[in-house]
This record gives sequence, structure tokens and C-alpha cells, in this order.
Amino acid sequence: MAYSKMGGRKVKIWLILLIIIGVVVSGTLIALLADAPERRELQTIAIGNIDFTKLQDGTYVGEYAGTKGSSRNATVKVTILDGQISGINILKGALDSDRRPAELTGGMTIEDLFERVVKSESLQVDVISGATLTSKAHLKALENALKQAQKQ
Repeated sequence: MAYSKMGGRKVKIWLILLIIIGVVVSGTLIALLADAPERRELQTIAIGNIDFTKLQDGTYVGEYAGTKGSSRNATVKVTILDGQISGINILKGALDSDRRPAELTGGMTIEDLFERVVKSESLQVDVISGATLTSKAHLKALENALKQAQKQ
């Protein structure tokens, strides 16, 4: 009799574990499907060229707002001094709870990406591996700010 009670408990434990696994898998699939349109939008977004020799002094705010989702939206503020980028601040996007740039894969932050942009004077830089979509959203926000800074 004791054996059948023990066997029944094992079945219940396995059943509970299978239900928990099923819920986790279902939740993950739902999240991936809900995020898919935004992911596709960012994968195909083009980052334009900016002529870094024609930047006007001032402070400019650029934004990327996805049409298929908002989880990767980004807003940056760029300061141009003497025709050069003197600062880029993330206002919205890859920030941690203390409003500092969040560490992405490999310990890198969007600031590291922006340093590449400033150094190469081009938006055509390698994105952060493992954070491609987040990188592209921030580059698009930066592009939109720099377009405002262009001398006509």
C-alpha cells in the first residue's frame, strides 16, 4: 500500500513539472511571436550616411520609434562643438535602472558603439554582437539627431 502512495506522488510531481515546463515554453513562444514584427523592422532598417564635416554647433535630439513595437525605441541627445561631436547622451533606450548605459553582451554598452561612430566619423560601424537590434535602434536615433545638425 505504501508503494502505491509513493508511486502516485511521483506521478503528481512529474505532472506538475510538465505543466510548469509547458507554461514556460508557451510563454517564451508567445513573447517571441509578439516581438517578431519589431525584430523584422529593425533587421531591415537602413542607417544612412552623414557628412561629419558639415555638422553645425548645437544640441540635437534624435529618436527612433518603431512602428511595429516600442521595446527598442531610443532617444539620444548629441552635442556638436566646433563642428565635432563632443557628447552623446542616451535619453531613452539601453539604460539600466540607475539611468546609466546598460551592459549588453560582452560587457559592452551603447556608449562603446557611439565611440566607434565618433572615432570613425561614420554611422557605418560594426554593431554590438548579440545586441544587433538594440544597436541599430540607437544608431538610427543618432542618425536622426545628426541630420538636424547638418549644414544646408
